[in-house]
Amino acid sequence: MSKLFFIFLLTLTSSVFLFAREIKVKSPDGKIEVRIHQNKQLTYDVLSGQNALLQGSVIDLELENGNSLSAGLAIRAVNRSEVRTEIVPVVPEKRRIIPDRYNQVEIRFRQPYSLLFRVYDDGVAYRIVTHFPDSITIKNEAAIFNFSLTKMIWYPQVQPRTDADVFHTSFEEHYTIKPLDSIPAESLIFTPLLIETSTSAKVLLTESDLVDYPGMFVKNNAGKGFTGEFAPYPLEEKMVGGEFKQWAVTKRAGYIARTKGSRSLPWRVIIISSADTDLPSNDLVYRLGSPTPLTDVSWIQPGKSTEEWIIGSNLYNIPFQAGINTDTYKYYIDFARKFGFERILLDAGWSDAMDLFKITPTLNMDELAAYAKSQGIKLSMWTLAATLDRQLEPALGQFNRWGVDFIMTDFIDRDDQKMVNFHHRVAEACARHKIMLMFHGSFKPAGFSRTWPHALTREGVLGSEYNIWSHRAAPPHNVTLPFIRMVAGPMDYEPGLLQNGTKETFRPIGNYVMSQGTRCHQLAMFVVYDSPMQFFSGNPSTGLQEPEFMELLGNIPTVWDETRILEGKIGEYIITLRKKGTDWYIGSLTNWTGRSLTIKLDFLDEGNYELNAAEDGVNASRYAADYQLIKKKVKKGDTLEIKLAPGGGFGGRIRNVD
Repeated sequence: MSKLFFIFLLTLTSSVFLFAREIKVKSPDGKIEVRIHQNKQLTYDVLSGQNALLQGSVIDLELENGNSLSAGLAIRAVNRSEVRTEIVPVVPEKRRIIPDRYNQVEIRFRQPYSLLFRVYDDGVAYRIVTHFPDSITIKNEAAIFNFSLTKMIWYPQVQPRTDADVFHTSFEEHYTIKPLDSIPAESLIFTPLLIETSTSAKVLLTESDLVDYPGMFVKNNAGKGFTGEFAPYPLEEKMVGGEFKQWAVTKRAGYIARTKGSRSLPWRVIIISSADTDLPSNDLVYRLGSPTPLTDVSWIQPGKSTEEWIIGSNLYNIPFQAGINTDTYKYYIDFARKFGFERILLDAGWSDAMDLFKITPTLNMDELAAYAKSQGIKLSMWTLAATLDRQLEPALGQFNRWGVDFIMTDFIDRDDQKMVNFHHRVAEACARHKIMLMFHGSFKPAGFSRTWPHALTREGVLGSEYNIWSHRAAPPHNVTLPFIRMVAGPMDYEPGLLQNGTKETFRPIGNYVMSQGTRCHQLAMFVVYDSPMQFFSGNPSTGLQEPEFMELLGNIPTVWDETRILEGKIGEYIITLRKKGTDWYIGSLTNWTGRSLTIKLDFLDEGNYELNAAEDGVNASRYAADYQLIKKKVKKGDTLEIKLAPGGGFGGRIRNVD
């Protein structure tokens, strides 16, 4: 939804532009400039102030029939526009109103192509538009980003699998930090990735509005930057995997997409920030997503859910055998109702993974659905993507009968054109059935949540489940995510583990899963991480013994009127401030370095407020589950001193009590 304040459109079609060699466009504040060059190739530069961040970057599109954008670059028209709008998102992931201000240039070529460049105060985006009357087969897209002034690159690298080609990945990796010239040429990298320059600028590379087209990977371009890599179209597939099967491509075509001849390709997005703290609150990717086609959005209800798979339903102090059964899920329903969660998730195991109508015998779905309804709690269901694809309409009908208003679908692990289309097809079907959803084992959202606002969150992140079997979900990684992955859209990390370990005491133990870092580190994630549907992965049996802590956690919203980053540095620490109504929420994370931080409460309005928070206890550096609750009166102008243990955190609410 957009509210248009002012659009100024100036169309220049004079013949002088047919021979233009350079076209310039600046951001509204004049600080960022793009220079587009028409030579033998179509190239562009991006400048921030006096610094050239990209130089000689190349744009081209090659069709299977030999036609290409660069074959005869005669310009027919150059159209310029200034756009000053506001977007009112259906689901406010970061803020209730999003300013959308940019200057745009549209270059129309004599051949049936156009090129759009938008220059914002916080970045640059371009997309190719085709104008063919019939369908086209795209052999390749040349998206070459030649960066200047590079210092270090933060990037996630695909780890090759033994049962599938390199374009199969769950998009769950650490961020490796290396100089550009030391990244191996064969490394396949998925986005977003971050370029740290020798100036103060940070540049984040990603994409948006990914529709009927493969996602963009990149490779090192001879130490000059990165070149886009796209998964070729899948021609043949086979089913692979053990308990959770998925389709793997065994033969690919010599092209990346077959698509409509008249269409817009995805946006290539270059986000530019002068400070680390600008990145976590940036929503440029969302702004570039296509507006939603949905007219009735009243049924879209963000919130919080329980999640039992990570801890293996390992409950205790109960009079029944825990597991995938009716009693266990009734216990979860009671827990959710007690602490303000709107729903529970039935994760993998409630049915045969390959047949959503073959329900586990120990589970009575009709009884459970009736009990959930009586308690005012909704049910959410896990599905295997290959199974959901095959049983889509009847399965969604069954979910409607059970009162299910949210589903997860899992084990996709691809972003070729066919799988991108799967995401849109499932989202459209779920919208017809008024069911919200999220994708696991999937690529970053890339503007998807603006088009399909009921797709509330997305995995594509190395998250809490990795504590089951590895040391990978550690605090330095956790405090990197807001600055890189989260910029591309909401992420389902699934925080809230209530067993916690220090760097020395942590062990990956299945069915007794602990987090790395403190209890308050887990709490703070509910404020720091964008996810309109947050999943609490902790053990309810532990939570019931700590009601004050759980009430604090349960009262944290998942959508926001405003987001600010008070302080932060990539991979080191962050202080996030969120507003909902008249209340403010603070979340802070640190890596394995303990810190003392001062937060000035200048953001408060005049009046009386109460702080209700949890901070690391005095022994949290040795016993990571140690915390202390804080409850005190505060007002505008006060300062809040917080101490973060190694791997620590702070989470709290400042409530207006007038």
